[in-house]
Amino acid sequence: MRPEIAELPLPETIDVAALAKAYAAGDVDLICVLGPTASGKTKYAVRLAREIGNAEIISADSRQVFRGMDIGTGKDLAEYGEVPYHLIDILPAGEKYNVWRFQQDFLAAYQDIRSRGRVPILCGGTGLYITAVTCGYDFEQSVPLSAAKEISQAREEVTAGDAAAPERLPRRTFFIGTLVSREERVARIDRRLDERLAEGMVDEIRGLLEGGVPAERLISYGLEYRYVTLYLLGQLTYEEMRRKLAIEIHRFAKRQMTWCRGMERGGLKIHWTEV
Repeated sequence: MRPEIAELPLPETIDVAALAKAYAAGDVDLICVLGPTASGKTKYAVRLAREIGNAEIISADSRQVFRGMDIGTGKDLAEYGEVPYHLIDILPAGEKYNVWRFQQDFLAAYQDIRSRGRVPILCGGTGLYITAVTCGYDFEQSVPLSAAKEISQAREEVTAGDAAAPERLPRRTFFIGTLVSREERVARIDRRLDERLAEGMVDEIRGLLEGGVPAERLISYGLEYRYVTLYLLGQLTYEEMRRKLAIEIHRFAKRQMTWCRGMERGGLKIHWTEV
């Protein structure tokens, strides 16, 4: 007997004018676009920024911070056009980055955007990063238990004084979730993976290895960088790499959605919309 699949949340239409008015009134201090991979987050966030007119996007992606990791992370920088973005390409590939550093970098970008009278839109799929900057309190109390190990490891790498003060983080976030059917998400993931392979993702990762980025560090970045590196090291055939990678991306998308629903169970309202 097949396990019952949870129903998708019901979509709604986002009233952008009302959202912009709520931000101007102080009822909202951050807009956050989140959702599983291949659900159209970046495209939607850019469109939203253009409709609002004076918005800037802060990336919440744990791998897009690295320069030279473009195809594998799906940066799609041309998508932004004239819309300013932050926390993309801020570090060389091979460095370590964690949730505590993200808190600091987010806060700097967030305060800069607001100081110039513009609207910050946080956009990404790294749930731990999003939770860390939108709770307004000690986020360790509101994340799934599966994140405990990652939080512990990140804490060991910085001093307590390095973490962003919770009271300086946004407290009135308006969450928008990008919604696609499971069937469409599966099709998009498979199609996008083949497109990235055709665009030269293997060559990109080969170049990182030849440029001195340790294989173990690339493997630690997960997904595309893990499986393509294993292929380049001769530990997987191309067909094995493609198959295993597709499976892991589908699992990752499911975990992202589970994280979002967990945020809702914790009391946060996510306004799901079809894009």
